Amino acid sequence: MTSERPTTADQELDALASTVRSLLDEHAQVEQELADPEVHASPGRARTLTRRYAELDRIARVWSRLQQIADDVAAAHELADADPSFADEARELEDSLADEREGLLSDLRDLLVPSDPDDGRDAILEIRAGEGGDESALFASDLARMYERWAGSRGWSTEILDATHTELGGVRELTLALKSSQEGVYGWTKFEGGVHRVQRVPVTESQGRIHTSAAGVLVFPEADAPDEVDLPDSDLRIDVYRSSGPGGQSVNTTDSAVRITHLPTGITASCQNEKSQLQNKEAALRMLRARILAARAEEAAAAESEQRRSQVRTVDRSERVRTYNFPENRVTDHRTGYKAHNLDQVLDGRLDEVIESLRAAEREERLEDIG
Repeated sequence: MTSERPTTADQELDALASTVRSLLDEHAQVEQELADPEVHASPGRARTLTRRYAELDRIARVWSRLQQIADDVAAAHELADADPSFADEARELEDSLADEREGLLSDLRDLLVPSDPDDGRDAILEIRAGEGGDESALFASDLARMYERWAGSRGWSTEILDATHTELGGVRELTLALKSSQEGVYGWTKFEGGVHRVQRVPVTESQGRIHTSAAGVLVFPEADAPDEVDLPDSDLRIDVYRSSGPGGQSVNTTDSAVRITHLPTGITASCQNEKSQLQNKEAALRMLRARILAARAEEAAAAESEQRRSQVRTVDRSERVRTYNFPENRVTDHRTGYKAHNLDQVLDGRLDEVIESLRAAEREERLEDIG
Protein backbone atom coordinates (compact mmCIF):
# COMPACT_ATOMS: atom_id res chain seq x y z
CA MET A 1 0.00 0.00 0.00
CA THR A 2 1.46 3.38 -1.01
CA SER A 3 1.37 6.42 1.31
CA GLU A 4 -1.89 8.28 1.30
CA ARG A 5 -2.30 11.27 -0.99
CA PRO A 6 -2.58 14.72 0.63
CA THR A 7 -6.21 15.48 1.39
CA THR A 8 -7.93 18.87 1.34
CA ALA A 9 -7.52 18.94 5.12
CA ASP A 10 -3.78 18.25 4.76
CA GLN A 11 -3.43 21.08 2.28
CA GLU A 12 -5.34 23.46 4.53
CA LEU A 13 -3.14 22.54 7.50
CA ASP A 14 -0.05 23.23 5.42
CA ALA A 15 -1.48 26.60 4.39
CA LEU A 16 -2.21 27.52 8.01
CA ALA A 17 1.05 26.22 9.43
CA SER A 18 3.09 29.41 9.00
CA THR A 19 0.43 31.58 10.68
CA VAL A 20 -0.04 29.12 13.53
CA ARG A 21 3.68 28.76 14.19
CA SER A 22 4.09 32.51 14.58
CA LEU A 23 1.22 32.48 17.08
CA LEU A 24 2.78 29.56 18.94
CA ASP A 25 5.99 31.59 19.22
CA GLU A 26 3.95 34.44 20.69
CA HIS A 27 2.24 31.95 23.03
CA ALA A 28 5.63 30.90 24.41
CA GLN A 29 6.74 34.51 24.74
CA VAL A 30 3.60 35.58 26.61
CA GLU A 31 3.89 32.55 28.89
CA GLN A 32 7.46 33.61 29.70
CA GLU A 33 6.39 37.18 30.44
CA LEU A 34 3.62 36.00 32.76
CA ALA A 35 6.23 34.08 34.74
CA ASP A 36 8.01 37.37 35.50
CA PRO A 37 6.88 38.70 38.93
CA GLU A 38 7.49 42.29 37.80
CA VAL A 39 4.71 41.99 35.23
CA HIS A 40 2.18 41.39 37.99
CA ALA A 41 3.14 44.65 39.67
CA SER A 42 1.06 46.27 36.92
CA PRO A 43 -2.47 44.80 37.13
CA GLY A 44 -3.46 46.22 33.76
CA ARG A 45 -0.46 44.72 31.96
CA ALA A 46 -0.88 41.39 33.73
CA ARG A 47 -4.53 41.11 32.78
CA THR A 48 -3.83 42.07 29.15
CA LEU A 49 -1.18 39.33 28.94
CA THR A 50 -3.42 36.80 30.68
CA ARG A 51 -6.23 37.53 28.24
CA ARG A 52 -3.88 37.17 25.26
CA TYR A 53 -2.43 33.96 26.66
CA ALA A 54 -5.91 32.44 26.96
CA GLU A 55 -6.62 33.27 23.29
CA LEU A 56 -3.32 31.80 22.10
CA ASP A 57 -3.63 28.76 24.35
CA ARG A 58 -6.89 27.77 22.67
CA ILE A 59 -5.11 27.86 19.30
CA ALA A 60 -2.18 25.88 20.71
CA ARG A 61 -4.44 23.13 22.07
CA VAL A 62 -6.39 22.75 18.82
CA TRP A 63 -3.22 22.73 16.73
CA SER A 64 -1.58 20.16 19.03
CA ARG A 65 -4.53 17.79 18.65
CA LEU A 66 -4.56 18.27 14.86
CA GLN A 67 -0.86 17.44 14.73
CA GLN A 68 -1.42 14.37 16.87
CA ILE A 69 -4.17 13.14 14.53
CA ALA A 70 -1.96 13.77 11.48
CA ASP A 71 0.92 11.88 13.10
CA ASP A 72 -1.32 8.95 14.08
CA VAL A 73 -2.75 8.67 10.55
CA ALA A 74 0.71 8.96 8.96
CA ALA A 75 2.09 6.28 11.28
CA ALA A 76 -0.81 3.96 10.44
CA HIS A 77 -0.21 4.38 6.71
CA GLU A 78 3.52 3.80 7.13
CA LEU A 79 2.73 0.58 8.94
CA ALA A 80 0.35 -0.40 6.14
CA ASP A 81 3.06 0.32 3.56
CA ALA A 82 5.39 -2.04 5.40
CA ASP A 83 2.71 -4.68 5.98
CA PRO A 84 -0.35 -4.50 3.65
CA SER A 85 -2.37 -6.58 6.13
CA PHE A 86 -2.74 -3.37 8.18
CA ALA A 87 -4.25 -1.42 5.26
CA ASP A 88 -7.85 -1.83 6.43
CA GLU A 89 -6.94 -0.77 9.97
CA ALA A 90 -5.19 2.35 8.64
CA ARG A 91 -8.24 3.35 6.62
CA GLU A 92 -10.55 2.68 9.57
CA LEU A 93 -8.41 4.84 11.83
CA GLU A 94 -8.39 7.67 9.30
CA ASP A 95 -12.16 7.44 8.84
CA SER A 96 -12.79 7.36 12.60
CA LEU A 97 -10.78 10.56 13.07
CA ALA A 98 -12.16 12.41 10.05
CA ASP A 99 -15.09 14.07 11.83
CA GLU A 100 -12.97 15.16 14.78
CA ARG A 101 -10.34 16.53 12.41
CA GLU A 102 -12.88 18.53 10.43
CA GLY A 103 -14.38 19.91 13.64
CA LEU A 104 -10.95 20.95 14.89
CA LEU A 105 -10.16 22.59 11.56
CA SER A 106 -13.40 24.54 11.77
CA ASP A 107 -12.51 25.63 15.32
CA LEU A 108 -9.04 26.67 14.15
CA ARG A 109 -10.45 28.76 11.30
CA ASP A 110 -12.65 30.62 13.78
CA LEU A 111 -9.79 31.10 16.25
CA LEU A 112 -7.55 32.54 13.54
CA VAL A 113 -10.08 35.16 12.51
CA PRO A 114 -8.76 38.48 13.89
CA SER A 115 -10.89 39.50 16.86
CA ASP A 116 -11.66 42.85 18.37
CA PRO A 117 -8.77 43.43 20.80
CA ASP A 118 -11.26 44.70 23.38
CA ASP A 119 -13.48 41.60 23.30
CA GLY A 120 -11.85 40.12 26.39
CA ARG A 121 -12.54 43.14 28.58
CA ASP A 122 -15.32 43.79 31.04
CA ALA A 123 -17.94 46.29 29.94
CA ILE A 124 -19.82 49.38 31.02
CA LEU A 125 -23.33 49.93 29.64
CA GLU A 126 -25.12 53.26 29.64
CA ILE A 127 -28.87 53.17 29.16
CA ARG A 128 -30.70 56.40 28.41
CA ALA A 129 -34.35 57.21 27.92
CA GLY A 130 -35.06 58.82 24.56
CA GLU A 131 -38.20 60.00 22.83
CA GLY A 132 -41.44 59.00 24.48
CA GLY A 133 -41.33 60.68 27.88
CA ASP A 134 -42.34 58.48 30.81
CA GLU A 135 -42.88 55.48 28.55
CA SER A 136 -39.31 55.69 27.24
CA ALA A 137 -37.98 55.88 30.80
CA LEU A 138 -40.02 52.81 31.77
CA PHE A 139 -38.66 50.95 28.77
CA ALA A 140 -35.11 51.98 29.70
CA SER A 141 -35.79 50.42 33.10
CA ASP A 142 -36.95 47.22 31.34
CA LEU A 143 -33.70 47.13 29.36
CA ALA A 144 -31.63 47.57 32.52
CA ARG A 145 -33.49 44.68 34.16
CA MET A 146 -33.02 42.56 31.01
CA TYR A 147 -29.25 43.11 31.06
CA GLU A 148 -29.00 42.36 34.77
CA ARG A 149 -30.88 39.08 34.32
CA TRP A 150 -28.84 38.17 31.25
CA ALA A 151 -25.65 38.84 33.20
CA GLY A 152 -26.89 36.63 36.02
CA SER A 153 -27.62 33.78 33.61
CA ARG A 154 -24.04 33.96 32.29
CA GLY A 155 -22.47 34.18 35.73
CA TRP A 156 -21.35 37.80 35.37
CA SER A 157 -21.42 40.25 38.24
CA THR A 158 -23.25 43.55 37.92
CA GLU A 159 -22.82 46.91 39.61
CA ILE A 160 -24.93 50.02 39.11
CA LEU A 161 -22.45 52.89 38.95
CA ASP A 162 -25.03 55.64 38.52
CA ALA A 163 -28.78 55.95 38.01
CA THR A 164 -31.40 58.66 37.67
CA HIS A 165 -35.00 57.49 38.10
CA THR A 166 -38.38 59.01 37.34
CA GLU A 167 -41.37 59.29 39.65
CA LEU A 168 -43.06 56.34 37.87
CA GLY A 169 -40.07 54.09 38.46
CA GLY A 170 -38.51 54.56 35.05
CA VAL A 171 -34.88 55.30 34.25
CA ARG A 172 -33.65 58.53 32.71
CA GLU A 173 -30.04 57.34 32.73
CA LEU A 174 -28.40 54.28 34.22
CA THR A 175 -24.78 53.10 34.07
CA LEU A 176 -24.17 49.40 34.64
CA ALA A 177 -20.79 47.67 35.03
CA LEU A 178 -20.60 44.02 33.97
CA LYS A 179 -17.69 41.80 35.00
CA SER A 180 -16.58 38.21 34.53
CA SER A 181 -13.47 36.26 35.44
CA GLN A 182 -14.36 33.52 32.94
CA GLU A 183 -14.98 35.28 29.63
CA GLY A 184 -14.76 38.62 27.89
CA VAL A 185 -17.95 40.54 28.59
CA TYR A 186 -17.40 43.26 26.00
CA GLY A 187 -17.23 40.68 23.20
CA TRP A 188 -20.86 39.81 24.01
CA THR A 189 -22.29 43.16 25.02
CA LYS A 190 -20.79 45.45 22.36
CA PHE A 191 -23.62 44.59 19.96
CA GLU A 192 -26.15 46.24 22.28
CA GLY A 193 -24.92 49.72 21.41
CA GLY A 194 -27.60 51.68 19.56
CA VAL A 195 -31.25 52.65 19.74
CA HIS A 196 -33.75 50.10 21.01
CA ARG A 197 -37.33 50.76 19.95
CA VAL A 198 -40.42 49.55 21.78
CA GLN A 199 -43.98 49.24 20.50
CA ARG A 200 -46.61 48.70 23.19
CA VAL A 201 -49.54 50.24 25.07
CA PRO A 202 -47.99 52.46 27.76
CA VAL A 203 -49.24 52.22 31.32
CA THR A 204 -50.16 55.89 31.02
CA GLU A 205 -52.34 55.29 27.93
CA SER A 206 -56.03 55.32 28.86
CA GLN A 207 -57.46 54.42 25.42
CA GLY A 208 -55.35 51.34 24.70
CA ARG A 209 -53.39 52.81 21.80
CA ILE A 210 -50.01 51.37 20.86
CA HIS A 211 -47.17 53.87 21.18
CA THR A 212 -43.63 53.76 19.83
CA SER A 213 -40.76 55.07 21.93
CA ALA A 214 -37.04 54.52 22.16
CA ALA A 215 -34.19 54.13 24.60
CA GLY A 216 -30.49 54.27 23.80
CA VAL A 217 -27.66 52.00 24.89
CA LEU A 218 -23.96 52.80 24.75
CA VAL A 219 -21.36 50.14 25.50
CA PHE A 220 -17.75 50.76 26.48
CA PRO A 221 -14.90 48.33 27.19
CA GLU A 222 -13.67 48.89 30.73
CA ALA A 223 -10.00 49.62 31.43
CA ASP A 224 -8.33 46.59 33.00
CA ALA A 225 -6.77 48.73 35.73
CA PRO A 226 -6.52 52.44 36.61
CA ASP A 227 -2.92 52.59 35.35
CA GLU A 228 -4.02 51.57 31.85
CA VAL A 229 -5.58 54.99 31.24
CA ASP A 230 -3.43 57.57 32.97
CA LEU A 231 -5.46 60.50 34.32
CA PRO A 232 -3.13 63.03 35.94
CA ASP A 233 -4.86 65.60 38.12
CA SER A 234 -3.71 68.39 35.81
CA ASP A 235 -5.83 66.87 33.00
CA LEU A 236 -9.02 66.82 35.07
CA ARG A 237 -11.60 69.36 36.10
CA ILE A 238 -13.77 68.08 38.95
CA ASP A 239 -17.07 69.77 39.74
CA VAL A 240 -19.26 68.81 42.69
CA TYR A 241 -22.96 69.51 43.08
CA ARG A 242 -26.04 68.27 44.89
CA SER A 243 -27.58 65.11 43.57
CA SER A 244 -31.21 65.20 42.50
CA GLY A 245 -34.02 62.67 42.43
CA PRO A 246 -37.13 62.13 40.30
CA GLY A 247 -38.48 65.33 38.85
CA GLY A 248 -35.31 67.21 39.74
CA GLN A 249 -36.00 67.25 43.47
CA SER A 250 -32.97 67.39 45.74
CA VAL A 251 -32.21 64.15 47.55
CA ASN A 252 -28.97 65.19 49.20
CA THR A 253 -28.18 68.22 51.33
CA THR A 254 -24.43 67.96 50.62
CA ASP A 255 -22.47 68.37 47.40
CA SER A 256 -21.84 64.65 46.89
CA ALA A 257 -22.49 64.39 43.14
CA VAL A 258 -19.36 64.58 40.98
CA ARG A 259 -18.75 65.55 37.36
CA ILE A 260 -15.27 65.02 35.91
CA THR A 261 -14.08 66.57 32.65
CA HIS A 262 -11.00 65.26 30.86
CA LEU A 263 -9.55 68.54 29.60
CA PRO A 264 -7.44 67.18 26.70
CA THR A 265 -10.42 65.46 25.07
CA GLY A 266 -13.47 67.18 26.57
CA ILE A 267 -14.89 63.78 27.55
CA THR A 268 -16.99 63.92 30.73
CA ALA A 269 -18.46 61.51 33.25
CA SER A 270 -20.68 62.18 36.23
CA CYS A 271 -22.04 60.18 39.13
CA GLN A 272 -24.52 60.90 41.92
CA ASN A 273 -25.54 57.39 42.88
CA GLU A 274 -23.66 57.20 46.19
CA LYS A 275 -24.01 59.39 49.27
CA SER A 276 -20.24 59.74 49.49
CA GLN A 277 -18.47 62.23 47.25
CA LEU A 278 -15.40 59.96 47.23
CA GLN A 279 -17.43 56.96 46.04
CA ASN A 280 -19.07 59.04 43.33
CA LYS A 281 -15.65 60.28 42.21
CA GLU A 282 -14.28 56.73 41.93
CA ALA A 283 -17.30 55.60 39.92
CA ALA A 284 -17.05 58.64 37.63
CA LEU A 285 -13.36 57.92 37.06
CA ARG A 286 -14.19 54.33 36.03
CA MET A 287 -16.73 55.63 33.55
CA LEU A 288 -14.32 58.28 32.28
CA ARG A 289 -11.53 55.75 31.71
CA ALA A 290 -13.91 53.52 29.76
CA ARG A 291 -15.02 56.41 27.55
CA ILE A 292 -11.45 57.51 26.89
CA LEU A 293 -10.43 53.93 26.11
CA ALA A 294 -13.31 53.62 23.64
CA ALA A 295 -12.45 56.98 22.05
CA ARG A 296 -8.84 55.90 21.53
CA ALA A 297 -9.93 52.60 19.98
CA GLU A 298 -12.36 54.42 17.69
CA GLU A 299 -9.63 56.78 16.52
CA ALA A 300 -7.33 53.84 15.80
CA ALA A 301 -10.03 52.00 13.85
CA ALA A 302 -11.43 55.01 11.98
CA ALA A 303 -8.87 54.82 9.19
CA GLU A 304 -9.58 51.14 8.55
CA SER A 305 -13.31 50.58 8.95
CA GLU A 306 -16.65 51.93 10.03
CA GLN A 307 -17.19 49.12 12.51
CA ARG A 308 -16.95 51.17 15.70
CA ARG A 309 -19.21 53.91 14.40
CA SER A 310 -22.32 51.80 14.69
CA GLN A 311 -23.22 52.94 18.19
CA VAL A 312 -25.80 55.66 18.20
CA ARG A 313 -24.82 59.19 19.06
CA THR A 314 -28.36 60.50 19.38
CA VAL A 315 -31.25 58.61 20.86
CA ASP A 316 -33.72 58.89 17.99
CA ARG A 317 -36.44 56.48 16.90
CA SER A 318 -35.17 56.31 13.31
CA GLU A 319 -31.68 54.98 14.17
CA ARG A 320 -32.70 51.66 15.63
CA VAL A 321 -30.84 48.39 16.07
CA ARG A 322 -33.67 46.37 17.58
CA THR A 323 -37.45 46.55 17.97
CA TYR A 324 -39.44 45.05 20.83
CA ASN A 325 -43.05 44.56 19.74
CA PHE A 326 -45.24 43.69 22.72
CA PRO A 327 -48.58 43.05 20.91
CA GLU A 328 -46.90 40.35 18.79
CA ASN A 329 -44.45 39.20 21.49
CA ARG A 330 -41.79 39.75 18.82
CA VAL A 331 -38.17 40.89 18.93
CA THR A 332 -36.44 41.92 15.71
CA ASP A 333 -32.78 42.77 15.26
CA HIS A 334 -32.48 45.01 12.22
CA ARG A 335 -28.78 44.35 11.60
CA THR A 336 -29.01 40.60 11.05
CA GLY A 337 -32.71 40.17 10.32
CA TYR A 338 -33.05 37.98 13.40
CA LYS A 339 -36.69 37.65 14.43
CA ALA A 340 -38.38 35.60 17.13
CA HIS A 341 -41.73 35.59 18.93
CA ASN A 342 -40.28 35.19 22.42
CA LEU A 343 -40.05 38.79 23.57
CA ASP A 344 -41.16 37.88 27.07
CA GLN A 345 -38.21 35.48 27.39
CA VAL A 346 -35.73 37.98 25.91
CA LEU A 347 -36.79 40.64 28.41
CA ASP A 348 -36.35 38.02 31.12
CA GLY A 349 -32.68 37.83 30.19
CA ARG A 350 -32.57 35.12 27.53
CA LEU A 351 -30.48 37.15 25.11
CA ASP A 352 -27.92 34.55 24.04
CA GLU A 353 -29.67 33.52 20.84
CA VAL A 354 -30.05 37.12 19.67
CA ILE A 355 -26.41 37.90 20.43
CA GLU A 356 -25.17 34.71 18.79
CA SER A 357 -26.73 35.85 15.51
CA LEU A 358 -24.72 39.07 15.77
CA ARG A 359 -21.50 37.30 16.73
CA ALA A 360 -21.90 34.96 13.76
CA ALA A 361 -22.44 37.91 11.42
CA GLU A 362 -19.32 39.57 12.81
CA ARG A 363 -17.27 36.42 12.23
CA GLU A 364 -18.47 36.26 8.63
CA GLU A 365 -17.49 39.89 8.05
CA ARG A 366 -14.04 39.33 9.50
CA LEU A 367 -13.57 36.22 7.37
CA GLU A 368 -14.45 38.25 4.28
CA ASP A 369 -11.98 40.93 5.34
CA ILE A 370 -9.11 38.44 5.48
CA GLY A 371 -10.32 36.45 2.48
